[in-house]
Parts: sequence; structure tokens; C-alpha cells
Amino acid sequence: MSSRLVCSIKFPTFITFLFSLQTFRTLENLTSTVLCNSSEVPSGLMKDKAVVVMRGNCTFLEKARIAQSLGAKMLLIASKPRLSPLSDNKTDFEDVTLPVALIRYNDIVDMQLTLGNEVNVTLYSPPLPEFDYSMVVIFLIAVFTVALGGYWSGVAELENLKAIASPGERETRRKKEENVTFTPVTVILFVVICCVMLVLLYFFYKWLVYVIISVFCLASAMSLYNCLAALIGEIPFGQCRIACCNKNIEVRLIFLAVFCIAAAVVWAVFRNEDRWAWILQDILGVAFCLNFIKTLKMPNFKSCVILLGLLLLYDVFFVFITPFITKNGASIMVEVAAGPFGNSEKLPVVIRVPRLEYSASTLCDMPFSLLGFGDIIVPGLLVAYCRRFDVQTSSSSVYYISCTIAYAIGMVLTFIVLALMKMGQPALLYLVPCTLITSSLVAWRRKEMKKFWKGSSYQMMEHLDYTGNEESTASASEQPGGQ
Repeated sequence: MSSRLVCSIKFPTFITFLFSLQTFRTLENLTSTVLCNSSEVPSGLMKDKAVVVMRGNCTFLEKARIAQSLGAKMLLIASKPRLSPLSDNKTDFEDVTLPVALIRYNDIVDMQLTLGNEVNVTLYSPPLPEFDYSMVVIFLIAVFTVALGGYWSGVAELENLKAIASPGERETRRKKEENVTFTPVTVILFVVICCVMLVLLYFFYKWLVYVIISVFCLASAMSLYNCLAALIGEIPFGQCRIACCNKNIEVRLIFLAVFCIAAAVVWAVFRNEDRWAWILQDILGVAFCLNFIKTLKMPNFKSCVILLGLLLLYDVFFVFITPFITKNGASIMVEVAAGPFGNSEKLPVVIRVPRLEYSASTLCDMPFSLLGFGDIIVPGLLVAYCRRFDVQTSSSSVYYISCTIAYAIGMVLTFIVLALMKMGQPALLYLVPCTLITSSLVAWRRKEMKKFWKGSSYQMMEHLDYTGNEESTASASEQPGGQ
């Protein structure tokens, strides 16, 4: 017995091509034709047989309909390139009753050399692994990024507080400050932009995907530079400078900028190379998430609740509700993530890790486990706010640690539901309640909910009132005779 791996098009499972199991069919090798016209094949040649034809010149759907009309019982499409997904919409195959699958052309050649021209074939669906250890890698990357991003935001907040306390450093710190603060209004605007962008991607994916790729290259290069520059800044040696444009620039930072740009360019050129490009994409993606979490500041817990709550609704709506609206019954979120219209280009807004368990799915169109950047950044902004609040209130990192643990628990819940449901899940559905409820409970238990809800603006007003009262008292005491 011999076997070959193929990818099912007609059925949602992935199938293994075996030569002696249950019902089998005689294989008719027609790789000399692409089967785009019924006149290419003599009448009766396909009757009750399994047929293999070459890929190209017309869609899989057209090939399947011709093969079915000529009496074939199974259609295999030989592909010289890798086994990439079909370009047809799967819902268009509803009138096709015969199994349709992809197979490597080299496997057909090897099979003919080994077994000759008389070959009987059947299709077999192997069990998929219940759990893939790539999920563990995804989990570690996500928790590490959220924890480090929150910690970095806390370090920046501590530097800000020191600058406020020292008038001499205040102006210098203000020039270096690159943070953007989200107000409730800008939070709502941000979510609206996300909705509009997702809908535009759904309808104009073929063109907008290249815009997203370009933006990702630019943003990830800048983010990688900011992350590495923060580390290099802690190194006390190698600080030689050169004068350029009336500024003194460290030479090592120039080399760092070139390195970061080169990394983004290399990824852009080789982004479809599955063997190693995912590593570079993940490095750039982690840097992007870290920089985003550190740079974007939530001013208070109220803004965090609004942002996470709206994005939770956004996630659930576009995953679970849109299938009832779209013509083909597909989720807009899933269609955009997978690439509608069978576009080979994928959005680079995910952490990708190859599946570590061997199965047919690793060789077909599910070779990677994925986690969207939003599932890291959105809860990460809350973790960062918790860390800054810890710094502002000197609360020994209790908010930060609790929220980070809650995020990890939410990720575990996501993976459990993913394994049970056997379908993609909106991770925010589990991450948002875990992080928000935990943060609220900690604030309530410590009797700091009012401060936690109103955030740094509330504390700053409290501080100004306190210092203002002190100054008024001091001025009154300095007046002679109390006059």
C-alpha cells in the first residue's frame, strides 16, 4: 500500500490519498490536459473513474462541473506549485457532488513510476490532532508581549513623574515624550475607523492588502527601532556622535535604523516564504505591539472600559453576526483574515507559528496557528494602564500583576473553547471580561475604585488642590500680623 497527501476542495476536511481502502476507483491520468473544455476528453473515458488533471487556465469549479458532467466519480487536480488554497468561493460548489482535491504533480509522477498505469484509488479522512503545541508558543508570545509592554509603559510613567518633580528635567522630558492619550471621544472614533476599515477590506481586499503591507513595513520598522533603541540606551559605551543637520546623532543609532529598515524590507520581499518568513513577521509584530502599548496611553479606567467593550462588540458582530448578512453566509472577519477571493496575499496583522503536530492540515491551507495583533494590543492597553496606576499610587504592582494573570487565564479559556468548538474564536470575547472584571475587583477590594476609574487626571487635580492649599497657607502665614 502506498499513500499521497492531497487537500480537499469540495469537502471541509483534509484527506489522505490511499490506494486500498473501502470503495476505490480506477485512476485515469489526464495530466496532459487542464480540463477547461469537455471536448478535450474522449466521450466515456471518465465514466465511473477517478480523474487527475492539471491545474491552470480555468477555475477549479469549471473543472469540477465538466468532470461531473462526463461521469467522473472523483477529481484530483495536480499542482506543480505548493498546495495553496483554491481561488473559488466554496459556496459555489453546492451543485458539485463529486469529491474535488489538490495533489502534488510530483506525487502523480512518482506514483506512476512506482505502481505503473493500473492504479485504484480512494479517499480517506485522517483524524486531526485535538491540540497543537504551537498554541503554547502563541500563548507565551502573547503573555510576554502584554507583560513587557505594560512594564515598559510603567517605566515611562515613572520617568514622567520624576521629570515633573524636577523642573530642570521637565522641558527635556517634554521634547522626548511621544505618547498619545486616548479620550472617550477618540476611543469611539477609533472603533468606528476599525469598522469602516474592515468593511473596506472585505470589498476591496485585492488592492487594500498591499496598502496594509506597506503600512506594516513602515510601522514595524519604526517600532523595532524604538524597542531596540530603548535597550541600547541602557548600554553605557559606544556613544560616539556625529554632527548632522545641527544635531548630534549617535552613530550606533544610525546603524540601528539601517538594520530595522533592512529587516522590514527583507520581510516584505520574502513574506510568502513559509519556511522562515514567519519568524521575521513575528519579531516585527511583537515590536509593533510593544511600541503601540507603550505609546498609546489610556487616561483612566473609564476609557479602558469603553475601548475594550466596544471592540468586544466589534469582534463578536463581525465574527458571529455578519454571516446572517453576507450573501455567501461567511463571516466578514474570517473572510478578511483568510483573504477573500482566494487572494494569496495575507494581512500581516497576526502572530504566526507553524503547527507542530504532523497532519494533513499542516500541508494544506492551515499550516499556521494565528493570533491577531488586536488580541494582544487591546488588553495590553489595560495592562499598561494598570502598571501606570501602580506607579502613580505606589501600589507594589498589584494591578499590573493581577491584570497580566487575568490575560493569561483569558488566553487559556480561548484555547479551550477553540479546541472544543473546532472553529475560530474571537479571543476578545474571553480576554475582555477576564481583564476588566479582575481589574475592577482589585480596585474595589483596595477601596480605590474612584481613583482607578478617573485615572491620572483625577490624581493630578487632587495633587494640584493639595499643593495649592499649601501655597495659600504659606502665603497667609508670611503676611505680617496676618494682614
